[in-house]
Amino acid sequence: MRLSSVAIAWCLAGTPALALVSEPPSRVVDRAVAWVDGRVITLSELELEARVALVQAGGVQAASAPLDDTALRHALDLAIGQRLEEREADKLQAYPLDEAEVEAALRAFRARFPAPRDYEQFLARHEADGPQLEAIFRRALRTAKVLDGKLRLKAQVSEVEVRRAYEREAAALGSARYEELRGPLRQKLVADRMKSLAAAELTQVRHGADVRLIAPFAREPKAPR
Repeated sequence: MRLSSVAIAWCLAGTPALALVSEPPSRVVDRAVAWVDGRVITLSELELEARVALVQAGGVQAASAPLDDTALRHALDLAIGQRLEEREADKLQAYPLDEAEVEAALRAFRARFPAPRDYEQFLARHEADGPQLEAIFRRALRTAKVLDGKLRLKAQVSEVEVRRAYEREAAALGSARYEELRGPLRQKLVADRMKSLAAAELTQVRHGADVRLIAPFAREPKAPR
């Protein structure tokens, strides 16, 4: 089964990326948050990518709310992984994108806003433009294709695993027969496995790469003694 490429890319942001704070953000001069193979990721780039991911996941209300350090750290992990996977694909000249895929993703994103004015305000708020947004979608879609190509076979599940999942959830599923739920259960199991494998792959791809974390929030907080 081939998973939606957009779904693969953005599901990796994870639930923690939805953590928001209510205080208004203070105005900060743009600064570097990470260095990835000779290229800098700035705070403004990261915040825009994080918000695009949140809106894409259905949280239009998160388009303007400030993000906390946990949200930015998860967004940065994803941003680094995407850039490294894209670099690898470029070297191999693999996983080309169809322009129709990019256009469809952009249309779907714009459609999430209640009105065209809201979409324009979103871009203006983040001092972004169409080409910047297109670049974000290109990178996400390309990464998703790479991950799908690498992991699709590993993510498959056996009939035994599907049956076991049905038996575990039998009480919650009520009177629904196995034959009725077999397909949806398989899809869920594959999606869950793909998410886990993709997260591991995005961590693995950093090994040997020139990645430097600059911003304080980029590092996991130390556990209390």
